[in-house]
Amino acid sequence: MASSSSSLLFSVFILFSILFLASCSKDNIPATITIPLTSTFTSKPLASASLSRAHHLKHGKTSPPVKTSLFPHSYGGHSISLSFGTPPQKLSFLVDTGSDVVWAPCTTDYTCTNCSFSAADPKKVPIFDPKLSSSSKILDCRNPKCVSTYFPYVHLGCPRCNGNSKHCSYACPYSTQYGTGASSGYFLLENLKFPRKTIRNFLLGCTTSAARELSSDALAGFGRSMFSLPIQMGVKKFAYCLNSHDYDDTRNSGKLILDYRDGKTKGLSYTPFLKSPPASAFYYHLGVKDIKIGNKLLRIPSKYLAPGSDGRSGVIIDSGYGGAGYMTGPVFFKIVTNELKKQMSKYRRSLEAETQTGLTPCYNFTGHKSIKIPPLIYQFRGGANMVVPGKNYFGISPEESLACFLMDTNGTNALEITPDPSIILGNSQHVDYYVEYDLKNDRFGFRRQTC
Repeated sequence: MASSSSSLLFSVFILFSILFLASCSKDNIPATITIPLTSTFTSKPLASASLSRAHHLKHGKTSPPVKTSLFPHSYGGHSISLSFGTPPQKLSFLVDTGSDVVWAPCTTDYTCTNCSFSAADPKKVPIFDPKLSSSSKILDCRNPKCVSTYFPYVHLGCPRCNGNSKHCSYACPYSTQYGTGASSGYFLLENLKFPRKTIRNFLLGCTTSAARELSSDALAGFGRSMFSLPIQMGVKKFAYCLNSHDYDDTRNSGKLILDYRDGKTKGLSYTPFLKSPPASAFYYHLGVKDIKIGNKLLRIPSKYLAPGSDGRSGVIIDSGYGGAGYMTGPVFFKIVTNELKKQMSKYRRSLEAETQTGLTPCYNFTGHKSIKIPPLIYQFRGGANMVVPGKNYFGISPEESLACFLMDTNGTNALEITPDPSIILGNSQHVDYYVEYDLKNDRFGFRRQTC
């Protein structure tokens, strides 16, 4: 989900602000495309579009992967640089597996309502200017790609276009909603350029207005629909490795790999993706059997672990959701935090930090050399286990002897955005994990490694 839960973002910002102040007192196609990742701190809730992906994975000979740098940012997200147009115009795009449209601000009249990024002056937001590109084409209403269909959270098409009506010559409009954020505009067909590869007629959202964004970055949806970047590129799988950072804008980058090759990757544990219901089809639902804190099995009712036919519930992984992620209230309060409090009872609760940040529980471990936080363990169908260390789901300041649980339980439900998953694995939970989304074989792979 591209736009994160602003409540969690604000809480983490407050927490780290307190700690900081205290401490100062089909051309030639490579088989893989690898892109550097940059990070940003966001939490977000959702968007969804249902379509089978098989026929979008057509390509000729196997090509080498495309690799690019992936950078972390202070708002909790991770971004890549992408170049669209002729000549290429380079912009920073948030990598978001919880949404599916690829879009960029495209006009100096771009407006961003209730946006919270610093210096949120729309006139200063980097834009893609189609007027400066000789390859830019407006997708009009007659184009078959402008289907007059309402996908969950993505609306496009020209309802008044009948036959040769004058309305059919208009640009194909789109609007999309993802978590707390939203954007709208029209679609372009444009060239997406990598050093050794060009994707022609890429469907790019030319965004004229947005709402509740946490960053001035454009957005690259990586979800399971025809609009997303990996589906449009026809890759068989993509992978990334997020590097650790303290919600800053460090230039240390991880890697994003866009891979046209099939087969298992050495050293990965795999679990199949669940089939998502139409209402939440673009999410990557994980088949979680059980969750443990340390050695203690949590008795989470099965209705929260698998998506219902209405698209609600289930567990998803979301690279665009900053912090540890999200848990629905009954799971968060009645099960998870209760067990954390039992296992960490030797440390003193910091009610002051909880009041200031809105996070819970928080602990002051003054008098202890360190704080021991039990791992959060996801037991997947097929036998794979993901062990999330405490540092990945707690915010910890050794200088202040303070630690807070970085899980959100307000963002989605508070805004009544549906369908809601019950649990979201936010990006900090898979920091220092190599994670792979195998689109061809419908499975999720992972291994621990330093990114």
